Amino acid sequence: MVLSALVIFCCTALPVDTLRAVAESPTLVASNSSAPQPDSTTKSKLPDAPAPKLSASAGSDADASLSSAAEGITPGSASILNAPIKPAVIRPVESPRQRKIWYALMATGHSAAAFDAWSTRRAISGGYGTEGDPLMRPFAHSGAMYAATQVSPAVMDYLGHHMMNSNHGLMRRFWWLPQVAGASFSFGAGIHNYRVVP
Repeated sequence: MVLSALVIFCCTALPVDTLRAVAESPTLVASNSSAPQPDSTTKSKLPDAPAPKLSASAGSDADASLSSAAEGITPGSASILNAPIKPAVIRPVESPRQRKIWYALMATGHSAAAFDAWSTRRAISGGYGTEGDPLMRPFAHSGAMYAATQVSPAVMDYLGHHMMNSNHGLMRRFWWLPQVAGASFSFGAGIHNYRVVP
C-alpha cells in the first residue's frame, strides 16, 4: 500500500514541462519493410560521427607511438584502474583466539546455569528453602527449571558476541564481561543452594 502511494505521488509530482517534452520527443518506429527509410528530421538532429585521429595509412612504430600519445594513455594510469576498491566502513572481526574464548565462556555459563538449576531443585524438593527469584518461581517445582535457567546465559552470549564485533574500542576490550558476570552469578547461587542442604 505504501509502495503504490509512493508510485502515485512520484507520477503526479512530475512537472508539466517534463511530460510535454517527453510527449514531443521523436521516437524511432520499426517498419515491417526490409529497407529502413531515413527520416530527414531525425537525421538532422543526430550528431556526426567523430573524425579519426590518424589516417589509416600510418603503420610505422613512430605513428604507433604518436597514436598512443594522442589517446592520452600514460603507463601509470593502468595501475589506478587495477587497484582494489577500499570498503567504506571497516568492521572489526574477532580473532580465532577470541572465538575460542567465547565458546569456552559460553560452555561455562550454560554449565553454571545447569548447576544452579540442579541445586535449586534439590533444595526446594528437600524442603530447605524457596526460590528467591520471582521470574524463576513458576518453574521451581518442575523440570522446566533447567530450560528456564538457560535463557540468561544465552542473552549474555549474544551480548558478548555483539560487543566483540562492536565499532567502539571500549566495548571490544571488555567483550568477555557479560559472560563472566553471568557465569559467576550462577555459580555463586548454585554453591549457596548446595550449602543450604545438609
